[in-house]
Amino acid sequence: MELKDKICVVTGAASGIGRALCHAFAAEGAADVICVDMNAEGAAETANNVDGQAFTVDVSDEAQIADLIDAVERDIGPIDLFFSNAGIAVGGGMETPNAEWQRSWDINVMAHVWATRKLAPLMSARGGGYLLNTASAAGLLNQVGSASYGVTKHAAVGLAEWIAMTHGDEGIKVSVLCPQAVRTEMTRGHEDHVAAINGMMEPDVCAQACVEAIREETFLITPHAEVRGYMKNKTDNYDRWIGGMRKLNRKFGALGN
Repeated sequence: MELKDKICVVTGAASGIGRALCHAFAAEGAADVICVDMNAEGAAETANNVDGQAFTVDVSDEAQIADLIDAVERDIGPIDLFFSNAGIAVGGGMETPNAEWQRSWDINVMAHVWATRKLAPLMSARGGGYLLNTASAAGLLNQVGSASYGVTKHAAVGLAEWIAMTHGDEGIKVSVLCPQAVRTEMTRGHEDHVAAINGMMEPDVCAQACVEAIREETFLITPHAEVRGYMKNKTDNYDRWIGGMRKLNRKFGALGN
């Protein structure tokens, strides 16, 4: 899909990957870029920079996502691309409080469910559209130091697969973004984290990889090329891969990363 003259919605648009995506879509000639974040000031700044429109939304609330989609469809036009990008990371293992597990689940997984639940019938009725969800390389490989992040990002990848295989015949295109570490507020102070083992990518580089994937309608977006090699190692010999991950856990878990 070409982005020129398209109406694009991006959540998590106040900073990081979301802000870079808004700039990239505007540069591609999108008709309107809807910049969505619970950080109203940050969303407004991004929107001002790309001549877009800002919405303040907490994506952990289904009603707010539905209201956002209703408002855009009614007042701006039919949504061509919805990029469900907002996410959170909470450190810890089994001791992570239930409330933190639930918030991670709501933002990293259910926000994608709720957007699809609302948009899929609309897109299907008009012959298609594009849904792009941010997961993580952790959704393919797992995450040292954060059980809730690794588990919910795996679920996000599985959900994207299900949407693609279920709604693809309706003309709905689906992609899932799975980067390693990208220089954002989420990764600030964690430059030596295991996720940055192959370097810290700049947000604009990640955003450009998304633009290219949308143009090619590629399902899996892995801006860090090494990730696909790690996936192959995992499927070739799961036990050896687990052994390697245990080594990483010993090295980085001890550092609190």
